[in-house]
Amino acid sequence: MGLDLLNMATRSRTRKSSISQASTPLTANSTSSSKAPSASSSSTSLSSMALVNEKSRKPMLDTYGNEFEFPDFTIKQIRDAIPTHCYKSSTLRSLGYVARDLALVSSNFYAFKFHIIPALAEYHPASRFVAWGVYSFVQGLFATGLWVLAHECGHGAFSPSKTVNDLVGWVLHSSLLVPFWSWKISHGKHHKATGNLERDMVFVPKSREEYSRRYAGGIGHDIAELTEETPIATLVHLIGQQLLGWPMYLVNNVTGHPYHERQSEGRGIGKRNGWFGGVNHFDPRSPLYENRDAKWILLSDVGIAVMMYFLYQAVQIWGLANIAIWYIGPYLWVNHWLVAITFLQHTDPSLPHYHPESWTYTRGAAATIDREFGFIGRHLLHGIIETHVAHHFVSSIPFYKADEATEAIKKVMGKHYRSDTEGGPAGFLCALWRSSRWCQFVEPSEGADGEEKGVVFFRNRNGLGVPPVSREIVSEVSFEKEGPVVQVMEVSDSE
Repeated sequence: MGLDLLNMATRSRTRKSSISQASTPLTANSTSSSKAPSASSSSTSLSSMALVNEKSRKPMLDTYGNEFEFPDFTIKQIRDAIPTHCYKSSTLRSLGYVARDLALVSSNFYAFKFHIIPALAEYHPASRFVAWGVYSFVQGLFATGLWVLAHECGHGAFSPSKTVNDLVGWVLHSSLLVPFWSWKISHGKHHKATGNLERDMVFVPKSREEYSRRYAGGIGHDIAELTEETPIATLVHLIGQQLLGWPMYLVNNVTGHPYHERQSEGRGIGKRNGWFGGVNHFDPRSPLYENRDAKWILLSDVGIAVMMYFLYQAVQIWGLANIAIWYIGPYLWVNHWLVAITFLQHTDPSLPHYHPESWTYTRGAAATIDREFGFIGRHLLHGIIETHVAHHFVSSIPFYKADEATEAIKKVMGKHYRSDTEGGPAGFLCALWRSSRWCQFVEPSEGADGEEKGVVFFRNRNGLGVPPVSREIVSEVSFEKEGPVVQVMEVSDSE
């Protein structure tokens, strides 16, 4: 085992500085070696002993090997730093963006259907195949922009009017086969519990034990005994995640927390994530919701049913092949961008996650990261990639004021603000691969004690970054959670 850990540490790699100072990767060895001073025999006073103990404490290390410290600011400081006008949305301006995106979608369809494809009629059929592929990709970007605007509606950032927010969000999301209120409610819970391993609603990482049970047939803690995951296996997993991740999340709560039996109204008893487990976004009885939410879940289902009926009628008129090209292809691209964006907002080697005893709203909101996607991200996707940290602190800020809010909170967050902006769109796509290879399961840092035991970081079986904790140390600590529901104070944007 010792040899295995030595090999993993030797093989650990560091990434060049392409992220903010708070996340600059270091080697595990260089960090840990500087934190182990020897005690002098003459240092016998209580103050000296306390100093030695503090200096000999092993630091919490993220996956890159950087020392992690708890955020030292408050949510009030964050909100006070944001200019007052950033909190105000304009219905007219927001509707203008909807009109623009609908015009882009319509123009793209018209251009390919009536001009570009007919112009290729005399060429090889492969040319039309490629052209429709380009159409699907571009249309998917424009439609994702509409998805983001519906996301604004879900947070009340689209308009000061709740009626406008709900109506526009319902229409836009239903057109993309998204159950608006069902998503809005669960997504709101995600914002209230970001980074909480037992209450977060999306991309909740697996513990070391959960990961090893799933991928190693019950080996348990012995991650070092697993063979390295091949790049092909990572690629297959990524393709499945990007292609099916969103519908599987809606249908069976993939990547959501599994603690449904703690649901206060008892809806989660006997229910579980997975196929036919009773946890989904379409059933009013799902433990994702409360009794009072039933009518909104049903109304969300009505929106999906209406859109499905329109698609059925379209198939009867134009045929399945045409609808697959015109709608289903772009729809799959929308799913891809949605999953990629959400995954990379909450999964990075520099990000911590928390057990409930160490979690706070401020710590969870700070456990997110901004990235960069160039013109596409800034203009077509309305900055959802570039300003996500500010969005998690105050999600009611409209996207067209999020850049200013981001600059304001940087001054408060300091080294705790995280961003990865190198490479633009190419860097964003590379981060998909890097996070899939580096971020496989979470565990505390070696030697963590007290509150620090509730902070976990990504580790992997590929020998990348800080190695997993040794088997002997892990076997002494169990993080299995049992017991009744614990009521936790939640902070909303209006508070």
